[in-house]
Amino acid sequence: MEVVIVPDAKAGGELIAEAMAALVRRKSDALLGVATGSTPLPIYEALAAKVRAGEVDASRARICQLDEYVGLPVGHPESYRSVVLREVVAPLGLDESAFMGPDGSAADVQGACEAYDRALAEAGGVDLQLLGIGTDGHIGFNEPCSSLASRTRIKTLTEQTRVDNARFFDGDIEQVPHHVITQGIGTILEARHLVLLATGEGKADAVAATVEGPVASVVPASALQLHPHATVIVDEAAASKLKLADYFRHTFANKPGWQGL
Repeated sequence: MEVVIVPDAKAGGELIAEAMAALVRRKSDALLGVATGSTPLPIYEALAAKVRAGEVDASRARICQLDEYVGLPVGHPESYRSVVLREVVAPLGLDESAFMGPDGSAADVQGACEAYDRALAEAGGVDLQLLGIGTDGHIGFNEPCSSLASRTRIKTLTEQTRVDNARFFDGDIEQVPHHVITQGIGTILEARHLVLLATGEGKADAVAATVEGPVASVVPASALQLHPHATVIVDEAAASKLKLADYFRHTFANKPGWQGL
């Protein structure tokens, strides 16, 4: 696991966007896994700026979804499909056909989960998966004590996660669904490169447990320690509880340029 400490969210977004751009330059039809929420927005803004400036041609890139609410009507503005189309697909100039995600409105939710796992495999697998982290250490919607071998499945949200997400529903927790479809931890670990971005002091404990604690289902993000190519990018506030912060800074400062992110 590589840990990179950056000054702020904008710097983290730029660093990750360049890594994504470099991937697309090498593999024009790369499958990019994206996350939702406020944390990754600087990434998408920086990547879209590179596309507009002609620094990268993303016209053949593909976008896939990490998770989705269950039960929201098709086209609901806060369904993650709508969010990804609005915040990632459209700004990159991609057609909706470049997007793939699970069907949260399906009558057979379990079948939709299994179908999405198959679709990811048939697409050749995810080349780079972006991740955020919850204050309790969850990734995707794999809440604490999720199986580290889990596949795409339906999960019940904790009340804390519903409280955290109520801001996207006009502050009304009653509008936040209780259930979601999420890539499982086992599914996430199959991506070729995992990139987790965390910002703010509120994520500091979760980051420390993920990076320096034991691998344990109570901190789902700690499973990244098992991945051969996982990168954790944090701002100074999110890095504030890391015991090895100085070592991580030294390592990145002296990293050979040819290694990339």
